[in-house]
Amino acid sequence: MADPYDAHEEAELARRSAEVVPEAVDDDRVVEAALRPRRLDEFVGQERVREQLSLVLDSAQRRGRPPDHVLLSGAPGLGKTSLAMIIAAELGSGIRITSGPALERAGDLVALVTSLAEGEVLFIDEIHRLARPAEELLYMAMEDFRIDVVVGKGPGSTAIPLDVPPFTLVGATTRSGLLTGPLRDRFGFTAHMEPYTPAELERVLARSAGLLGVDLRPEGAAEVAGRSRGTPRVANRLLRRVRDYAEVRADGVVTRDVARAALDVYDVDALGLDRLDRAVLDALVRRFGGGPVGLSTLAVAVSEEPETVEEVAEPFLVRSGLVVRTPRGRVATPAAWRHLGLAPPLAGAGPARDVLPLDLGDSA
Repeated sequence: MADPYDAHEEAELARRSAEVVPEAVDDDRVVEAALRPRRLDEFVGQERVREQLSLVLDSAQRRGRPPDHVLLSGAPGLGKTSLAMIIAAELGSGIRITSGPALERAGDLVALVTSLAEGEVLFIDEIHRLARPAEELLYMAMEDFRIDVVVGKGPGSTAIPLDVPPFTLVGATTRSGLLTGPLRDRFGFTAHMEPYTPAELERVLARSAGLLGVDLRPEGAAEVAGRSRGTPRVANRLLRRVRDYAEVRADGVVTRDVARAALDVYDVDALGLDRLDRAVLDALVRRFGGGPVGLSTLAVAVSEEPETVEEVAEPFLVRSGLVVRTPRGRVATPAAWRHLGLAPPLAGAGPARDVLPLDLGDSA
């Protein structure tokens, strides 16, 4: 088992976030931890989720009890881990962090939950990948704050009940549809996190620029935000790369022109598409006439694994309206043709005719 770790180090980095300066060691993990918001009022965006979560936490604190278990769903990079840490900070309790794949056996979960302190927050990332034996033990721990450990095998086996201190489970998932019904029903509060608007990302960038000591002008922030795929994590990563370009090839000030030149160097286009996204789009349009093309064929065309195309490139291409999934395969929309500087085919012409733009599955 990969031991879950207490996030005191990351919390300390966040506490000292105001001290993060360009001269500091630019390790991505250190910088991302330092840029994390520490309280709900520092968290940018997701207003509805923040309001609902604030009510849950305030009510629990008034009752003197741990809040209900919390399930956060949404695409990667929207702030699920940050919110889990904020929940612990707002409650004034510790937090344990692990992931679904790390809990391979029921014994892994037993060792974890029995070591929790009362009122502590347990954060399980990618909870939909939790092994079934561990998940079944988790049901009882979440609901009754106890678990039954079976000792021995066969007729002589004995179930030993173990009490678990009251705790709050925060689960995060990028694929909520893969959660089993019994597990989902045991969460008292569920929240789905939406992609950020450009205006919200500009606020994220302004805050991050202040912590990093970057001279970010409003028009530069707007340029970076527009290419950040609606994701704060991407926005912060692009900001660091734009900062590097501004320090080396400009005067250190991030203007619109500097941001555009920097992002062109790093192969991020005006819509936020990177090299893989454009390779998939280019193959779909230029090699296969816009589709429909099966996932496996498309993956071979761009020299990537099908899982990489489906989980890394495709979600943003679909969300941007450049690609649709159909029963016969992937199809490029007219917007995809125009984005590549090509004229879209006439309606009803070409290999993509008679295809319904419905997400009904995939053709290999």
